[in-house]
Amino acid sequence: MFQVVVKAFSVSLAAPGPRRILLSARHYCEKTPTKVRVSEALSRTELGTNVKVQGWVRSVRPQKTNVFLHVNDGSSLQSLQVVASPELDDPLLTFGSAVEVTGVLKKSPHQRQPVELEAKQIRVVGECNPVDFPFKIKERHSLEYIRQFPHFRCRTNAFSSLLRIRSEATAAIHSYFKDNGFVQIHTPIITSNDCEGAGELFQVEPSGSHIDNENFFSVPAFLTVSGQLHLEVMSGAFSRVYTFGTTFRAENSQTRRHLAEFYMVEAEVSFAQSIEDLTKVMEDMFRSATEHVFAHCVEDVDLFHKHVTPGHRDTVDAMLKNRFPTITYSEAIDILKRSSETFVFPADWGCDLKTEHEKYLVKHCGNIPVFVTDYPYDLKPFYARDNQDHPQHTAAAVDLLVPGVGELCGGSLREERLDLLRARLEEVGLADTYSWYLDLRRFGSVPHGGFGLGFERYLQCILGVESIKDVIPFPRFSRSCVL
Repeated sequence: MFQVVVKAFSVSLAAPGPRRILLSARHYCEKTPTKVRVSEALSRTELGTNVKVQGWVRSVRPQKTNVFLHVNDGSSLQSLQVVASPELDDPLLTFGSAVEVTGVLKKSPHQRQPVELEAKQIRVVGECNPVDFPFKIKERHSLEYIRQFPHFRCRTNAFSSLLRIRSEATAAIHSYFKDNGFVQIHTPIITSNDCEGAGELFQVEPSGSHIDNENFFSVPAFLTVSGQLHLEVMSGAFSRVYTFGTTFRAENSQTRRHLAEFYMVEAEVSFAQSIEDLTKVMEDMFRSATEHVFAHCVEDVDLFHKHVTPGHRDTVDAMLKNRFPTITYSEAIDILKRSSETFVFPADWGCDLKTEHEKYLVKHCGNIPVFVTDYPYDLKPFYARDNQDHPQHTAAAVDLLVPGVGELCGGSLREERLDLLRARLEEVGLADTYSWYLDLRRFGSVPHGGFGLGFERYLQCILGVESIKDVIPFPRFSRSCVL
């Protein structure tokens, strides 16, 4: 159970203590320097420009004639080399310290870097004791190790690259939907419905003895597990809608694929006539976003594919090169039954596919993403469209299975036929709760369908990262809510 408490408060910030300013004895131009990011400095062609760079020290190397620093501000994987005279060296200038460096951009004599900054002034903004700092210079720490320090791991190369990739992937997905005529909808985080029907909900209640918990919302309220039903409301006025936001599952799970709080990309398409109308959007979005990320985050993606998950680039290239095949659930069960693999869970018709089944199916189909359609009707929620095929009785539902992860997307055509939907809701005892949902079918209903994509699983898929906890800034899972 979650309690939501909002209190007004004030914070008094004391003035920061004095910081050392280290000035070169050499002549320093008084012209106001141009403030630039490290990425801008590295790409700058105007050599001789007087600039100011602010960031964190990634390395310090004092020598007799010069002091060499590498400064990074998070704008790129590559750091900017700073060359300073020995008189600018100081005990405060350490690995991890925050600095402001002013100087002149010059062409670097080394081929590995286009420019370097000849420092005229260095200001230590924030000190850092490298002995106590959990990350050590010149050490490549594992994702599992840096996960122990959620308040510091953004300062490592691997996780800063992940965050830049995550940001670019977010922008790419929004761009795909905008370019294809989708309207973004901000669906609520607090909701009164359980879209999935699995009961894995966090209940929301106000905290405080002066508040009447029972009457705050008048009905039980929960953190959303999906924005789908709200998108279905909007699909009665817009032909294409989507949402991209936080969702929650109260799963007591410690697996590498599950989180209690994660991000979902969800879309709803009105006038959809077949599952193919949905699978086309899923596949096109996957390709568009991945190609965009690989084109705009070259160094960051390479870091993962070369050092974190070697060889994974070939897997992703195969995904982008080949069209995604489609098989039915019944065909999937036949494939599993004919395999020589020994599964922990039986693969019988009517059972839900487990991760081991999903991985085998992906491997069987050439280790590329595969769509599985037409699941048993009883496995799917009340809103999935009844195929009315007897005796199998399946639903017009689809999952996208991908290498290394298993299920990435799940979707279905929605049941738009009022009589069948009413019967289904009555069968599961939800007819009164979802009377508004029935109203959607009574007034201007159209055939429609949609899907949801787990954003963190998508990042796992394209980067090859083993644990979902390593692709989200602050992972939330059972018995862990750090920060």
